[in-house]
Order: sequence, then C-alpha cells, then structure tokens
Amino acid sequence: MSPTTSETAQGGRRLVIVESPAKAKTIKGYLGPGYVVEASVGHIRDLPNGAAEVPDKYTGEVRRLGVDVEHDFQPVYVVNADKKSQVRKLKELLADSDELFLATDEDREGEAIAWHLQEVLKPKVPVRRMVFHEITKDAIRAAVANPRELNKRLVDAQETRRILDRLYGYEVSPVLWKKVMRGLSAGRVQSVATRLVVERERERRAFRSAEYWDLTGTFSHPSPATTLNGDVSDPGTFGARLTAVDGLRVAQGRDFTSLGQLKDGQRDVLHLDEAGARSLATALADTAFTVRSVESKPYRRSPYAPFRTTTLQQEASRKLGFGAKATMQVAQKLYENGYITYMRTDSTVLSDTAVTAARAQVTQLYGADYLPDKPRTYAGKVKNAQEAHEAIRPSGDRFRTPAETGLTGDQFRLYELIWKRTVASQMKDAIGNSVTVKIGGQASDGRDAEFSASGKTITFHGFLKAYVEGADDPNAELDDRERRLPQVAEGDRLTAEEITADGHATKPPARYTEASLVKELEEREIGRPSTYATILGTILDRGYVFKKGTALVPSFLSFAVVNLLEKHFGRLVDYDFTAKMEDDLDRIARGEAEAVPWLKRFYFGEGTPGGAAEAGNGDGDHLGGLKELVTDLGAIDAREISSFPVGDGIVLRVGRYGPYVERPTEVEGGTGRRADVPDDLPPDELTVEYAEELLAKPSGEFELGADPETGRMIVAKDGRYGPYVTEVLPEDTPKSGKNAIKPRTASLLKSMTLDTVTLADALKLMSLPRVVGTDPEGVEITAQNGRYGPYLKKGTDSRSLESEEQIFTITLEQALAIYAQPKQRGRAAAKPPLKELGTDPVSERPVVVKDGRFGPYVTDGETNATLRRDDDVETITPERGYELLAEKRAKGPAKKTAKKAAAKKTAAKKTAAKKTAAKKTAAKKTTATKTAAKKTTAKTAAKKTTAAKKSSANAE
Repeated sequence: MSPTTSETAQGGRRLVIVESPAKAKTIKGYLGPGYVVEASVGHIRDLPNGAAEVPDKYTGEVRRLGVDVEHDFQPVYVVNADKKSQVRKLKELLADSDELFLATDEDREGEAIAWHLQEVLKPKVPVRRMVFHEITKDAIRAAVANPRELNKRLVDAQETRRILDRLYGYEVSPVLWKKVMRGLSAGRVQSVATRLVVERERERRAFRSAEYWDLTGTFSHPSPATTLNGDVSDPGTFGARLTAVDGLRVAQGRDFTSLGQLKDGQRDVLHLDEAGARSLATALADTAFTVRSVESKPYRRSPYAPFRTTTLQQEASRKLGFGAKATMQVAQKLYENGYITYMRTDSTVLSDTAVTAARAQVTQLYGADYLPDKPRTYAGKVKNAQEAHEAIRPSGDRFRTPAETGLTGDQFRLYELIWKRTVASQMKDAIGNSVTVKIGGQASDGRDAEFSASGKTITFHGFLKAYVEGADDPNAELDDRERRLPQVAEGDRLTAEEITADGHATKPPARYTEASLVKELEEREIGRPSTYATILGTILDRGYVFKKGTALVPSFLSFAVVNLLEKHFGRLVDYDFTAKMEDDLDRIARGEAEAVPWLKRFYFGEGTPGGAAEAGNGDGDHLGGLKELVTDLGAIDAREISSFPVGDGIVLRVGRYGPYVERPTEVEGGTGRRADVPDDLPPDELTVEYAEELLAKPSGEFELGADPETGRMIVAKDGRYGPYVTEVLPEDTPKSGKNAIKPRTASLLKSMTLDTVTLADALKLMSLPRVVGTDPEGVEITAQNGRYGPYLKKGTDSRSLESEEQIFTITLEQALAIYAQPKQRGRAAAKPPLKELGTDPVSERPVVVKDGRFGPYVTDGETNATLRRDDDVETITPERGYELLAEKRAKGPAKKTAKKAAAKKTAAKKTAAKKTAAKKTAAKKTTATKTAAKKTTAKTAAKKTTAAKKSSANAE
C-alpha cells in the first residue's frame, strides 16, 4: 500500500502534473514552494497515427490498425512525436521529486491521461491521484490533502471507446477513399451526425409548400380601457385570429403534410384559399361581435436547471452567437484561470457550497422576496452521466459578479451567462395569469365566424428578473414576454375596427444549427455530450457540412458518403444502434460487462464464441461483424452511390473534383453534357430549372484557333481554379523528365469569359510577361499578372498596377514615373469595405467585410477573421460575422512555429561567437590591463552563453 502524504518526508519536493500550461500556472499560485507544477500538454501517449510510428516488432494488421485484434484487442501505444521532449522534461523533474501528484481532469479522458503518465514515467516515488472540479485555493489545497487511487475502471472505459473508434475509423474510412474520394473519414458519432444533417436536407428537397389563408381582426371594447389586471395603461384594442367557421376549425400550418396536402382524417378542418378568405372578410365588415367565453388560468414557470455542457453550448449559440467549439475554448480558459467549475459535465447538481453562494446573491441583488424557502435541487436528465461532476457554475464559495471578475470580451460574456443562470436557478417561480378570449359573430351571408385571442400577464417575475432562456426558433416567444388584453366579460359587445385576410405558406423543416444538432444528438443519446463540440468541428472541417448564417448545410459530398454508409453499412449509422453501442460502453464503464468479448462481437461478428451476450450485454443481437463488412466491397457501385436524380433526366454526380450535373447522351458510349455545381450551393436549391441554367452555360473545351507562329491549337477551358487558356501540345511531346515541355497557360482576366474570349486575347495572355522597356541603367521592366493582381517588375522591385488593362497599355514613361515615386512601405491605402454588418456585441465596434490579400474577411478593427469557403460576401449575415470573430478571439493569437533543435544549436553557436568577437573589439579600445581582463571575461561569458544555449536547445 502506498504511503500517505503525511508519511512522505516533510519538506520534500512534490511534482504536480496537469494537462495545460494555463492550468499549471493558476494552480502553481495556490501551492507552496515545495511543489513543482508542470503540464503534460494533453495526451503524451496514444495509438499510432500511421504504420511508420509502430515499433518494428509489430507486423501485418497490427501495423495498420495500431490494435492487435487477434490478441484480445491489445492496443499499441506510442509516445507522440511532439511530446517526446516534454516527457523527457517530466522525467527529469520526477527524478528530483519525492512524490508525484497526477492532477488531470476528473473524467474518463483525464483519468486516461493520468494512467498514461504513470505508465510512461514509471515513478519510483509514491503516486497520488489529485482531483478537483474547480481551480480555487481551497479546492486545490483540499485536493492535495485528500488524494485517491487511480480509477482503472474509468481508464478501461476510455480505452474501449478509443479502440472502438480506431477500428471504426480505420476500417470504414478506406472504403470511402476507394468508392467516393481520397482524404475522407468516417466515425462512430460523426457519421451519424452527418446523416442527421443530410436527412433534414432530404426532407427540405422533398418538401412541397401549401398555401392557406385566415383572417385577423382588430377589436375594441366600448367601455374605458381597463385591463384584466386593472392596469389602465393597457390599450383598448387587441388582435384576434379566425379559428373556426360554422364549427369547422380553420386550417393552420400544422394541418398539412410535407407534400402540401391536408393530413388524412382532417374532416373537421376548413382549408381557406385567398378568394374564400377575402369573401368572408367582406361579409364580416358590418358584423356585431360578442365575447363568447373568457378562460383564465394561473401561469407558473420554474427556473431552468444550471448549465451542463450541452445546454451551455446551446445557449451560447442562441444568445452570444458562439459555435460549440468557440464556446468550449472560452469555457476552458475560464476554468483554467479559476473563474468557473469544470466545463465538461453531464450533471445539473450544485454542491451545498454553490447553493449557499447562489442564495446569498439572490438576497443581496434581488431581495428576500425572490428567495424560495428551501434550496432548489435538480435531478440529472442525462442517461449514464459522467461521474463526480457538478453543474457548470462560478467557482468558489462566494460568486464573483461579472463586474468583479475584471474579464473582458468573450470571456466576460460567457461568464455572465453562466453566473446569471446559476443565480436564477435558486430563485422563486415566475407567476401570473394566462387568458383565452373567444369572440364570435355572424357574417352577412349567414356564416358563423369565431376568433380567438390569448394573453399573458406576469404578476411576479421571480427568476425571470435574472435570466430568460433563448429559443432556436427566431419567431418563438420568450418566457418573459407579456401579451396584455383589455378586461372583457362573456357577453360583452365588441367592435371590429379592421378585418384583414392573411395568406400563409407552410415552410420546410428548419436546418439544424449547432445548438439544435447538439440537442438532437443528446436527445437520441448518441455519443457523449462532452465530445459534441469536437464532432461538429470535424464535420465542418471535413467539408461534410458548411454554414449558411448559423444553419448547418450538408454538402453534396456528404450526400454521397451517407448514401454509401446507409446502403452498405446501415447498422453503423443507425440511430438506435449507435445509441445502443453507447449504452453498452457505459455498462462496461460500470463493470457490468467486459470489454474484450464485446469488441470481439463488434469486430468479428455474432458467431464469435464468448460474445456480447455472454459478456453481460443482453442478447447482443444488435452487434455485427465490422471486419466482414469492409472486406466484401464488390457490391458497392461507386458511380451509383455518388449519383442523385435531379429531374428531367438530369443527374447530379459527386466527382473527384467536386459535384457536377450531367444530362446523359442517347449515343451509346458517348459523353453527356456536364456542368460544375458551385460548392456552396445548398442541395435543396438545386432544382431542375437551375440545373438547366448551369448546363446552358459554356463549359468544357473551346477551340479558339491555331497559333500563327507555332501552329498549335489554342483552347479555352473552365478549370478547377477558374477559366483559362492553353495550347495543345503534339502527342509525342515529352511530359516528364529533363526534356519535358509544359504548355503555355494563362488565366483569363476578370473582364473575360469563356464565351467571349478570342484567339487574339488568348495569345496576348500567353505572351505575358510583357516587356515594357528598360530603365536608364539598362534594367528590364516587365508588366505581369500575378496572384494578387497586375504589377510591374524591375529586378526585385515590384509595383502594383491599378487595372488589368494596364498590363498591355502602360508605356515606358508611365512605368518610369511609377518607379520614380517612393515605394510604399507597410500597408497600402485602405480599400472601402465590401459590406457593413453592424456593431459587434463583444467589442462594440462596427463590423465590416473587407477584401484582403487572401480573400474577403470580417473585422471590427481589432480582430480579423477570414470568410470560410462556404461564406459569401453578398449573403453573410451580421450574426455569422460576429460568430467568425468570436471563434477567432477564442483561438487567441497564432503561435509561431518552433524551429528545429539543430537550427537553434547553430544559432546559439553563432550568437556566442558574435558576442565574443564584439567584446574583444570593445576590449582593444581600453588599457592593456583592462584588455586582458575583458578578453578573459568575454571568453568566459562566451563559454557560459554557448553552454547555456546548447542546454536550452537540447531541452527543446
């Protein structure tokens, strides 16, 4: 048994290892001089990234997978190449320590990092597992005083997930490479998340809108404007909507199918068209209306639970415009700097200390009337929630108000959100009244019409004083919104001030946002909530999904990937199957099932002896054999899974270089007409009409004529990077080796198009660079078209031109005049913004879109963020601009790439030599005695400097 902390020699040196340098810096300030706090900088050991990292003793499948599937799925762990120097440093620090504290995060991932550290460092001193969920002085000192043993069950659970994800990714991804496109990836959760987004887009493509009409009436009460709650300031008129005609309910959007038809069984529903609605409005013009009923009910709303990881991501998206990744980056900084508790948690529980702190602030800020008699408790709603966590809240036993933190920007806004939610969770309910008034009258044509109005008044705001939850639907009414109605009673006569006919159309299901996709994954119990930000980042980075505003839009590439997975790996992307796998993994974590039999069943199939059923996972029928699935690929038709009918014989295909539409030719063996589809086109916008428009545009290869000098044919093409002209070389022209000849090629100018470019234009373009002349010293000046626009070049001196036309028209005199001007240093004159987006909610500065050297970007004058591939200057919304800036701020400044150690050694030697030489030179200017002394000093200093720099270089 390991000795306790008290048994360790008093005054000994203790090494504390955490994951990040920022966390280490904060904790170091809370511990005494006897502690050394160092970061592992994340995982130091993992499965190999490729066969090259696998030790030579492993062969075959083990080298490919990094897992020995034939010997109980033993993983092959290697120290990450970029962590070897850090491991060396940790070993050196451990050699001088009397005790080791592993202080990584208290979850599966953190427990696994701690275990890997112990395995790699092989400590010969006592090892403690130090855990905490907030970084405060009291919490850190309590963690040191109360260490525990490493939880091997948590380590095994994380390892099982890691092996499963490796098998899934390394077996299924190569299938995508062979059948769809190189560089793609598949994942246990990312593929299912992509399928959800694709299925929503399929629904939108299949959707057919329905039109329906109703009436809106503005009614007034002839008596003084006294309201239901006695407030004479309320208006005397109110609006009501037509709900029934002759006892038949007027159809609303919910009564229609996605194909635009009334749902079956809707016999008691009246579908009004425009003519019917306008006719009824006219017939009701002089109708006397009466109040048929007034129904009042008490209204009560309880506080929302404190934040857990997913609800924080959702609210930060709704209220702050943060993506899930940006939210977690900001939250990580708040946690590491001691402002909030651990941000990866499934729990809504608050500790007694936190409840006391929250209740104290309710009384202090809002008064005793807002404090409930008993503390509120919140039961966890997440199945298989991770162990030993509490909700995300401000840290400490006294919550700092946002103003007291000294935080700024995104960190201030996210802390404020967490603080408000936590305090509100310990406040009283909001109470009030909700009222429904029904108004009826008979039209001049004898039809009976009934209108309805609803109102809500809040008599005591309770927790709503502190916090109101946002909504994914921008048209949704928030909880603190009141709708006041005048005080009326049954039988009261009302006057219709105005009755108007309103037309409506059903809308396709809304695309997922990051917030709503996180919510959907959690509700389906797919994956772990703590990994959702990473999953969203992956599907965006891989090009499976792009953003249009805040909406997640699937690319055509993702349609092909999901199509393949659904048809040939259906169970792997089945929602229930994926949730069931998550269930099994949690049972393994709880010790209710064994990992190896379960992995055997998953990888080798149901016929494996000692499979999942025998491991305690129920019948195990939901598991199939992954190995067999990826071995037989003959049935997968690559062309079929990447082809999607558009209509009228037009097919969309996902090719090697992107999506395109094709109208097949009737000639056997012939090639149909093709046209590229813009990468940023939302799939539901690819209609037959738009496809016809694309096909009608010039595409393919256009012969412009022969070059009079060479006789070679000049053609114009539409390439991957835009339209260009080139020459066709003879078939026997060498294309590789020393004698290889490359065809002359030139991009079209911005003013040119494929259907207007001429042979003369092409020859002019391919003649570039154009010699303008020579300067008085005989140096040649040329005009050229470059990546960043047209320019002049004289030796190494380049000057920008104002337009592309100047390349061919500028004279030597004009060029010399340009060179006679002093060269502009630094930035060129600022270009006017391409678009103004509004005021950034964080920096409170105006946000604009500008055209930069590397393309358009958004800026608030402090932070710049390049527009993504899927963003468009014309359609970008203010919210999207603010989100890009928030993500850029969360990343922080770009880190400089470290130079190689060898280079640093050389630099160190050169610096030392220069310093020595400099000191020797200075020494000659003094007396002989001083010279001798200074030479000696200089040499000694040089040796020390060189030695120190060598040591530093070796450490890196």
